[in-house]
Order: sequence, then structure tokens, then C-alpha cells
Amino acid sequence: MGYGMSRLDDEYYEAEGQNTGGSGSVQVNDEFATLHNDIFHMTRMRSGLTESYKSMGTNRGIISTAKLLSRREIDCSGKGMFSSGDRAFVLGRHVPMNNPELLDRMDSRAYVSQFSADGTLFVAGFQGSHIRIYDVDRGWSIHKDIHARCLRWTISDVSLSPDQRYLAYSSLAPIIHIVNVGNAARESYANVTDIHDGLDFSQHEDVQYSFGIFSVKFSSDGRELVAGSNDDSIYVYDLHANKLTLRLSAHTSDVNTVAFADETGHLIYSGSDDTLCKSAGLGQAVFVRRTGCRSFDWTFAWDNTY
Repeated sequence: MGYGMSRLDDEYYEAEGQNTGGSGSVQVNDEFATLHNDIFHMTRMRSGLTESYKSMGTNRGIISTAKLLSRREIDCSGKGMFSSGDRAFVLGRHVPMNNPELLDRMDSRAYVSQFSADGTLFVAGFQGSHIRIYDVDRGWSIHKDIHARCLRWTISDVSLSPDQRYLAYSSLAPIIHIVNVGNAARESYANVTDIHDGLDFSQHEDVQYSFGIFSVKFSSDGRELVAGSNDDSIYVYDLHANKLTLRLSAHTSDVNTVAFADETGHLIYSGSDDTLCKSAGLGQAVFVRRTGCRSFDWTFAWDNTY
């Protein structure tokens, strides 16, 4: 085919070739088995049905939404309501039925976008130093039009604070800027109408050269930022202390995406061009789990709204 398989593919097919059970199942290396890692179980807890509803399935495992709702009404779980996993399961079965609709057009490419945690705001970052925040509940009207500063090539990522008052944005530079988006003014020009505070992530004793930031996320309490960069590292910045508190040499290639795993802020997930997704415990500043990925570009975030 003209290309070589990755190390992960080699291990996968090697395991397949060693299977002698005759059942067609594949014995995959335990290091990459998804059934026994933290990410799998946390995802199942947040998006899967509880045991009280699983028993309703047919021989093919199909459970109708109507049956789920009727069982909820008679309180079969004993909790009087769906769990967050039950709600995510029900809502995840419904996809948009309408055709896409053009809402806005800019003169440069849209590079990154995301919804706020409650789904009321939508943020889009453009290559032409522009970030727009749209109010979903008001017909997708423009809530904030932000003109970024010190941009290197493009807006690489954006993140809204939990209270939706502040927006952090990054580009392929070691500086992350924070702007107040909770004020009444619609236009925000960097250091003209608003102060876009710059946080320098290169102020660490181990940093030897300039780098770019691909991903940035707020912690659930809004006190910290975590960032992934093209120097193969993860950075944590304490906003209250106004200083960089941690640098982890996390991967062997660009770190494309990072996120705090839960409300404690003690665990970070990361994904990289090295085809690995990792989880790092900040208390010990060591990696506690790694999972092989069959893609070179990953992004993820936990949805706590269900």
C-alpha cells in the first residue's frame, strides 16, 4: 500500500494472529484494552443506562424511549428521576432532523468552535484575529465580537469560564489571553475597549524555546487553566496566584487537546499526535493511564449538563 503500519497497528495485528481460540475474538494487549481503563468507565457512568433500566432491553439490546419514560414515571430506579447517564443515553439517541443553515459568514476560516456548558452560547474562533460569541436563545444573535491581540497564524482554541464571564483564547504562541465577556458592550477590541490580559506560559525553568498552544481549558471552579502545546507538554496556570504552576513533558509529539477530567481538578486528559491519549494525576504529577488511539487528531470534553 506504500505506507507502514503504526506501532499500535502492529501490536493489534500481532495479537490477532496469536488468537487460537477459533471464535474470531481478538486478544488485545491489556495496555490498550478499553474495558479496564478509567476513561471507559467514566464515560459509561456519564452516558450509559443504570442497571434498573438495562433489564428492559430485548434480545437485541433495544430499549424504546417510550418504555424508558414510562419506567421513570413509576420510579423503577427508586430515585424518582433519571440519572445523568440515563438522560445522556436518551438524548443521545436523537439527532437533528433539519438541514444545515447558514448563520454567519466571515472573511477568514473558522478554526475552532464550541458550545458553553449550558448550551446557551456558541463560540467560534477565526483565522483573521476574530472571535464571535453567539446567543443561541436569541436567534443566534452576536453576543460578543472580539478582536484578538498578538495572534500567531490563527485562534487555536477558546474556553469559557464556568460562570461564562471570561473567555480564554490561544494561538500558536506561548501566550494565552483572557477577556471579560460578561460586560454589556458587544465589541471588544484588545487593549482598546477591553483589557485582554496576557498569561505567559513560557515562564518555566525547563522551557528552552518558544512554542505554540493548541488547546486550553478552564477548570470546573475557574481557578486554573490547563494547556497543551507543540513542545509535547501540558501546562497548568493558577489564575488566582497569577503564575504557572506545572509543566509536564507529556507526549512525544504535539499535544492537540487537554481537559480536566472532573470537578476535583486532580486529573487531566490529553491527546497527541503520538497517537496516545493519557490521563495524568496532578497530585503526583505522573501519568496514571495511557490508551492507544487510532487517529492523529483528538478532542474531548465532559458534558456535565445531563
